[in-house]
Amino acid sequence: MKNVKSLFIAILMALPMVTFAQSKIAHIDTQKLISEMPEVIAAQKQLQELEKTYTTEIENTYKEFQTKAQSYSADAANQTEVTNQARQKELETMQQNIAQYRETASQDLQKKQVEMMRPLYDKAREAIEKVASAQGFDYVLDSSSAGSVIMAKGKDLISDVRTELGF
Repeated sequence: MKNVKSLFIAILMALPMVTFAQSKIAHIDTQKLISEMPEVIAAQKQLQELEKTYTTEIENTYKEFQTKAQSYSADAANQTEVTNQARQKELETMQQNIAQYRETASQDLQKKQVEMMRPLYDKAREAIEKVASAQGFDYVLDSSSAGSVIMAKGKDLISDVRTELGF
C-alpha cells in the first residue's frame, strides 16, 4: 500500500514536467521587433521634433536671461539700490521659470512618449500572440537583451510577426 501511495505521488509530481516537455516554445526579440515597426519610427521622429521645440524655447529664454543679466550688471552702478534689488528679483524669477519650464517639458515628453508608444506595444503583443497561437506555440519567450532567455534554439517568430504587422 505504501508503494502504491509513493508511486502515485511520484506520478503526480512528474506530471507537470511531462506536460511542460510537450509544450511548444518559441522566442522573439521584442525590442528589435518594436524598434523596426514603422509606427514606432514615426512616433520617435515626432518625439524628437517635440524635444527639439522645447530645447529651442529653453535656449531662447536662457539667452534672453543672459542678455538681461549682462545689461543689468553693466548698468548696476547707475541705478538705485531699490532698482538693483528689483532687477535681481526679476532675474531670480526668470531662472526659476526656466527651471520649471525645463521640468514641465521633460514631464510632457515622457507623458507623450507613453501615450504614443503604449498602443504600439499592445499592437506588437497582440500580433505575437496571434502568430504564436496560429502556429500552436504554448509559450513565447522574450529573447531581447532585457529578456530572460539565455539560449534560444526554438522557433524565432520575428519574421512571422513582422508579416502579421505588415512590414
